[in-house]
Amino acid sequence: MRRFWTLVLLLLAASAAWAQIPTKGNVFFGYSYEHTAISTNDTTNLNGWDATLEGKFLPWIGLVVDVDGHYGSQNYSGMCPEACIVNANITEHNVLFGPRVSVSVQRFRPFAEFLVGVGHVSRSNGISDSDTSFAYGLGGGLDYKIFGPMTARAELDWINTRFYGDTQNGVRFSTGIALHF
Repeated sequence: MRRFWTLVLLLLAASAAWAQIPTKGNVFFGYSYEHTAISTNDTTNLNGWDATLEGKFLPWIGLVVDVDGHYGSQNYSGMCPEACIVNANITEHNVLFGPRVSVSVQRFRPFAEFLVGVGHVSRSNGISDSDTSFAYGLGGGLDYKIFGPMTARAELDWINTRFYGDTQNGVRFSTGIALHF
């Protein structure tokens, strides 16, 4: 019986210690630029937005949900019966989630992340199709504390998708404001 109560006390002490770990996080929204290939042998420059929500379960490890939207246009050749060039509007969205590791050093907070999820692309105006695929990202960034809970963020991610049966390796740069809570 003594061992049982010792175990109960140890579990209560561990629970109390776990409760002392701050369960903080942050929310981010900002401008995003993506340079990627949508189909074989083309590269596209897309502009849009990126939004993330991070909840920390340890002081240096959090879980992130990342949603983005990028928009632009691309010229495609050889899509007609004759040799012609078709300009298509492109819309790409990704929904990714995964762990983020970070550490705060004075006013700076560098972080690294690995995210997995799904991507969706659609082309219209001359070409009308869409595709959804598995997507993942690897990257990191830096938060700089402006004042209070507000930080300026710069982030660079490598995003891999598999639209239209091809593999795309794109680079996404995002910048904006993050609010920490």
